[in-house]
Amino acid sequence: MKVALSQAVDWYVRLNDSQVSDAQRAAWQAWLSEDPRHAEAWARLENLRQRFDQAPQGLAAMTLENARHSRRRALKTLAVLLGVGLVGWQGYQASPWSADYVTRIGERRRVTLADGSRLDLNTDTRVNVRFDAGQRLIHLLHGEILVQTAKDARPLSVQTAEGRILALGTRFSVRQVGALTRVTVEEHMVEIRPRLAEAQRVRVEAGQTCDFTNGRIGALQPAQASASAWTRGMLVAVDWRLDDLLAELSRHRFGYLGCTPEVAALRLSGAFDLNDSEAALASLEDALPIRVQRMTRYWIRLEARTV
Repeated sequence: MKVALSQAVDWYVRLNDSQVSDAQRAAWQAWLSEDPRHAEAWARLENLRQRFDQAPQGLAAMTLENARHSRRRALKTLAVLLGVGLVGWQGYQASPWSADYVTRIGERRRVTLADGSRLDLNTDTRVNVRFDAGQRLIHLLHGEILVQTAKDARPLSVQTAEGRILALGTRFSVRQVGALTRVTVEEHMVEIRPRLAEAQRVRVEAGQTCDFTNGRIGALQPAQASASAWTRGMLVAVDWRLDDLLAELSRHRFGYLGCTPEVAALRLSGAFDLNDSEAALASLEDALPIRVQRMTRYWIRLEARTV
């Protein structure tokens, strides 16, 4: 994987050069499609870039942007970031690629914690767990989890970059979505406490979902009944936009999966196997006036079907 990451950094610098040619882009696509490890390495690099998009402007300027000007500097800077991790702006002092429990893209995992609580990890998720005599803390670094709490005198809470969710004898999911946290409760209730506004405390009950940032809690909304279908390897959509569906499917596979603006607002309902995105794409092509355009197996775009 180290070789693939090094090659991904090299390609990143080439593609961000103002003199990049069509032949170089074609060569990159060939490299991306020839080995799944290449796609995984590129996905890691893209994830890193997205994380810097959320970082303070000065920090990002000292890393990825400056790295573009020198291949040697890029290889050194990005290799350190990919191997050692980001430190700082979200308060995490650990590598984003290591944690107590980890899933890769397309992987899901279920673990039983020391207290008997059950933890489901969705695709591309990293979690640290810290239990002591006074508390049970689950630290969600990235991704999405479903928690089924076990009875214990110690309080159980989930910490994210935006704040803390206190479980009140419950089953609930927590997901990092950009610069916000999304909480969905299936049983009983939880209490949300934003990191920068702990005086704001809102209880979310069974059947409700809520987004919050580090300083504000959004409105309570009805939860989708099948929100945790991913734990059974399924994605259930009810009157979804096509672009929203593809965004969810793309979380479970390497590479790019998207659509053109003219078909983005098409609506659909259905149940899709997260372990077989190709079957999902075939179903979409049958049900909607679209066609699937494949540049490589890792670059797929849905377009309007022409007569």
